[in-house]
Amino acid sequence: MFGIPGKQAVSITPSAVVQIRKLMERDNRAGLRIGVKKGGCAGMEYTMEFVDSPAPNDEVVEQDGARVLIAPMAQMFLFGTEIDHHTSLLESGFRFNNPNVADACGCGESIKFKDLDELEAERAGK
Repeated sequence: MFGIPGKQAVSITPSAVVQIRKLMERDNRAGLRIGVKKGGCAGMEYTMEFVDSPAPNDEVVEQDGARVLIAPMAQMFLFGTEIDHHTSLLESGFRFNNPNVADACGCGESIKFKDLDELEAERAGK
């Protein structure tokens, strides 16, 4: 695990807590699983899906009734991320304020992460 003992892998803003909890209750789901996959113009994309139960190696973050499950392959890329939910006149959706992102495309949905060695050095405080 790439986290820091005693520290949650991600934080969830109050607006995201409300939205996650509302969707969990509406669809009777166990939580929101987030991950990353290859794709998009910057190289990687976030994935999100509501699930009925955690997978065996998911990192589970619970906050005020909202449950976020982090897929194993995404844990090192998402550590330290703040999950927010934004609503405007034209759109609404989840946003990831992720300190591990080195670059993002113009649409904001495709990201490039920092080098693995750089991420590990930051975690170790170097």
